[in-house]
Amino acid sequence: MGYYNFNAGPGALPAEVLQEAQAELRSFQGTGTSVMEISHRSKAYEAIHYEAQQLIKDLMGLSSEYEVLFLHGGASLQFSMVPLNFLTEGKTAGYVHCGTWSGKAWKEAKKLGKTTLLASGVDSGFKKMPDLSQLSIPDHTAYVHVISNETIDGIQYHSFPDTGDVPLIADMSSDIFSRPVDPSPFSYIYAGAQKNLGPAGVTIAIIHRSLLELIPETLPDILSYRTHVKHGSLYNTPPVFSVYMVNLVLKWLVRQGGVEGMAVRNQQKAKLLYDVLDHSEGFYEGLAHKESRSLMNVTFRTCSSELENKLLGELEQEGFMGLKGHRDAGHLRASIYNAVPYTHCQALGDFLIDFQRRNG
Repeated sequence: MGYYNFNAGPGALPAEVLQEAQAELRSFQGTGTSVMEISHRSKAYEAIHYEAQQLIKDLMGLSSEYEVLFLHGGASLQFSMVPLNFLTEGKTAGYVHCGTWSGKAWKEAKKLGKTTLLASGVDSGFKKMPDLSQLSIPDHTAYVHVISNETIDGIQYHSFPDTGDVPLIADMSSDIFSRPVDPSPFSYIYAGAQKNLGPAGVTIAIIHRSLLELIPETLPDILSYRTHVKHGSLYNTPPVFSVYMVNLVLKWLVRQGGVEGMAVRNQQKAKLLYDVLDHSEGFYEGLAHKESRSLMNVTFRTCSSELENKLLGELEQEGFMGLKGHRDAGHLRASIYNAVPYTHCQALGDFLIDFQRRNG
């Protein structure tokens, strides 16, 4: 029996990256010391740290106006840090509410200052991304906050709004480096690493230098982006092992053809699974509207709750992990992040077709 990892996060890591980490876990680069034991001030760690930052810049095509940070606290801390740093006096923060995670981000901002809801997917039951093509941005808007991919409902933005002079901020935790994205419209991008870039413990942040002058001097140092930029993300001890793993994953991404190569693979994987759903004559049903379907999280259900429970039981017995949907949405979800091989998606598709044949 094989094992197939479709967990939503922490998600799958590339097999060859895990093998690399295993090979040097006890003795990093022949030093006789684990990477988890070396000083974050050592030349060995600094090489990992700065190389990873440069790889992110290269893979995203960032100009010299952007800084790359490694932060603690996951994307959830960013829900608070963003308004703490940028929701300044006399300003209002604009939020797009398209699902659970964007809702949490908006909720945190409301505790810290004035906000306005620019668009919402509530009328669609968060099965469709709100249309941002005619987005109206009020005067005195501090920033516009969007989430590129909502993992729970399996919906994703395939383009982003023009916010003019208003900073555009995006949580890209679940689809960063899964496809080419022009970074120039964004002033700040953040992403928890545990879906597409590495293990939990580090958050990737990309900030345009122009935002630094907006940050209040009264913030505690550890919560100010200015502090982390000034110290090169070494103000305090970084999550050394997580950054090391991100470095290995980034090199793996380069070997796969960069984000362009990953986009081709991810489109193939998603098409395979969505085709199974669409050709099932109602036995399976995708939960997301077709125009908003995520390339990272395929959400679906069967034609009855009894069959759904039976399917989940058989999937688990056959080594398919992580397919039970999030408790807020239920049903089934296949998270097919960068590291999930096409062959694993093919195995899942074949199993779903066979299950329908036996139970349809």
